[in-house]
Amino acid sequence: MFGQEIIIRSMSELRLKDSKGRVWQYHSRSDKHSKIKCWSILFDLMQQCELLNKHIKDGKVGFGINHKMVNFQLNKEKDLDLVICRPSSNSELSRYTFSDLIARYDIKLDPVQQKIFDDLPTLNSVPVGSVLIALEAKACMTAHQKALPRLCAELNDSHLTIHGASANAVAGGLVMINSATEFLSPGRQQLGSPPAWNTHRQPKSVEITMNAVKGLPRRTKPGDSGFDALGIVVVDCRNDLSPISVGNPRPAPSEIFHYDQMIERMSNSYSTRFSHL
Repeated sequence: MFGQEIIIRSMSELRLKDSKGRVWQYHSRSDKHSKIKCWSILFDLMQQCELLNKHIKDGKVGFGINHKMVNFQLNKEKDLDLVICRPSSNSELSRYTFSDLIARYDIKLDPVQQKIFDDLPTLNSVPVGSVLIALEAKACMTAHQKALPRLCAELNDSHLTIHGASANAVAGGLVMINSATEFLSPGRQQLGSPPAWNTHRQPKSVEITMNAVKGLPRRTKPGDSGFDALGIVVVDCRNDLSPISVGNPRPAPSEIFHYDQMIERMSNSYSTRFSHL
């Protein structure tokens, strides 16, 4: 699977300009890092799930970006980063394809990955009908312990909203945690002043964040509460335009929170639940 490699390569080369003209690889006010993660997840999922590819080829499913889902029980709304869905009865034509998102989100594929992508079926954006898969991607890049309550609250809201709207939908979540000992937070920088670095106690900052994410609810069947698949990726990002790399400590390949296991769980859940489409 290529997702983690694509995320790290794409974010390393990302250049996000703020209102003062400064350039960053990560900015909390941009959702581009979330979109890169969700694109990478779906790319790997399309390689793993034969049933999903068949549904795409048959025109039975499409995708939506920033789709507003409504928890029917609580009448509470939340925008989900990316969804795989049945087209609604709206006859609106596709506005763009999954391929178009490569340029939009600055996705960086190597030649092997590009060839694999070119051989996949064309996935179109569609007016969202019933949601089959909903993805939420979050990041904890600095001030880890301070960020935990909000991070966990937003992730809990995600799976509750997804399953409050559709009990059968596959809820996937991916959390990126920064293992760098220093980080340039865009909001702390002053023009004309030396860089103001946030310092992190490592590996403690990563460990407390991973433990909190591992404590989020998970489910094995419709009707339960929690994520159907939940993954953790760890990166070393200083946010100073230097290359981003894989960070440590990170989930082992045998752990349920490893990226590859998350993809496999999503693929299996989709194939089990939607074989009737």
